[in-house]
Amino acid sequence: MTYITEFATLLDDAARNAKGVDQIDPGSKMALADAYAIQSASIQKRVARGEKRVGVKMGFTSRSKMVQMGLNDVIWGRLTDAMLVEEGAKTAFSKYVHPRAEPEIAFVLKKELAGHVTAVEALAAVEAIAPAIEIIDSRYKDFKFSLPDVIADNASSSGFVIGPWCDPRQDFSNLGLALQIDGKVVQVGSTAAILGHPLRSLVAAARLSAEAGEPLQAGWVVMAGGATAAEWIKPGNYVSVEMEKLGSCGFHVGE
Repeated sequence: MTYITEFATLLDDAARNAKGVDQIDPGSKMALADAYAIQSASIQKRVARGEKRVGVKMGFTSRSKMVQMGLNDVIWGRLTDAMLVEEGAKTAFSKYVHPRAEPEIAFVLKKELAGHVTAVEALAAVEAIAPAIEIIDSRYKDFKFSLPDVIADNASSSGFVIGPWCDPRQDFSNLGLALQIDGKVVQVGSTAAILGHPLRSLVAAARLSAEAGEPLQAGWVVMAGGATAAEWIKPGNYVSVEMEKLGSCGFHVGE
């Protein structure tokens, strides 16, 4: 469909140039399948430029957020290597339109995980877990968007930071965490906020990515979804997360 390509180009350009664009679906009338087709086409443009797929991110993993958005399932987006911000490194604020940060837990897989799997099967595919931060950034002007808008815009995913990889054979269902900006705690939460247990997010990721014909691969990272509300970030900030048992990670925001 022509408009799939048109909107994919629009959003790809918006992300590359960090320039806000008008909503593509202000009335929220677009089918979610079309929104995902736009997302896929947009990511393919990045791959064509040399970026590599390295995983997926999950969104709307809070039950209250799902209800608020009228959803009965989570949403997801795609990660590429160019989105990785090394732990402790600096990312330029100018790369984003209106960025925010949210604390998450990340999985890295040691084997393919595809289709309808159990939590036990999902855990068996996990090589390690880590504290993480996702940088989310809507590419729409005035931070106004519908649900299809968000999905088309790669579920608002822009960057991710991964902390130390840890043994997944520990209980990570309810780990306390704190998001800090410049050393000040701005959000406090728990990994239990992620669908009641982060493994449920990984199970959903396996199902949704396989349905899209892109099963989770060995070596891929899965960002499980925000454990608290997201916080706005600005130039000069140091953003970090401290997670019980797993340690911490952070990044600097440049100009």
